[in-house]
Amino acid sequence: MPAQLIDGKALSSQVEAALKTRVDRLRSEGHIPGLCVILVGDDPASHLYVGNKEKACERLGIYSRTVRLPADATQSMLEQAVHAANDDDRIHGVLVQLPLPKHLDGSRALSLILPQKDADGIHDVNAGKLMRGENGAVACTPKGAMYMLKSAGIALSGKNAVVVGRSNIVGKPMAMLLLQENATVTICHSRTHDLAAHTRNADILVAAIGQPRFITADMVKDGAVVVDVGMNRVDGKFCGDVDFDAVREKASFITPVPGGVGKMTIAMLMSNTVEAAEKAFVRQ
Repeated sequence: MPAQLIDGKALSSQVEAALKTRVDRLRSEGHIPGLCVILVGDDPASHLYVGNKEKACERLGIYSRTVRLPADATQSMLEQAVHAANDDDRIHGVLVQLPLPKHLDGSRALSLILPQKDADGIHDVNAGKLMRGENGAVACTPKGAMYMLKSAGIALSGKNAVVVGRSNIVGKPMAMLLLQENATVTICHSRTHDLAAHTRNADILVAAIGQPRFITADMVKDGAVVVDVGMNRVDGKFCGDVDFDAVREKASFITPVPGGVGKMTIAMLMSNTVEAAEKAFVRQ
């Protein structure tokens, strides 16, 4: 029997409905949550993502500002944009859209975002809190993936979880979240020997490597839960890191691409922004 789909589109709509209630309550009290996205260059995928974020803000009633910098922007221009967002009381969430042009120091720019305004959940302070199991903003994509797993009623405690990919944005925080749910976690990457031996042992398999259809059916355990974080364009169409049609015949649950984790990433960005706004207004 084909795997059951975990529908990110439907779940993100549910998340947005709950967030809309919270935003409406804030606005009734004279408070408007605000998100600032800093976009550098002309990367088509980045422009698509930012456009979707702007639309989500509009749906929810969140103040949205996009700072667009040219591809040849200097480090100083980028950092000035971050400082301006930090200093603006109308902004509660700040996001620097990645990837940045290679001449820019992304780590430096991200470190300048105030931790309490870190909408993407990848500031050093928030990453440290996640590792220690403390409350803080959580990276949007792993947060969305975990929401999907829990919404599907998938038990994680005691399960073998394999994360393919070790990025600071997805792989590492995903592993920490799974560990907090008492899964036994293995992180695999480009230097892992006999990758398939690890993935075939996974009850929960998360693919986050940016390689189209890299995870094939022979790499997946019968009945595994497969979370596909990839978003790749092949022949003008989007696909994930998982060979969806083949793997769906072996897995018990699977996330589609598109319509899966990507939708939840934006929903969690909105969630982080609203939560930051609520905390900011309490501090006033």
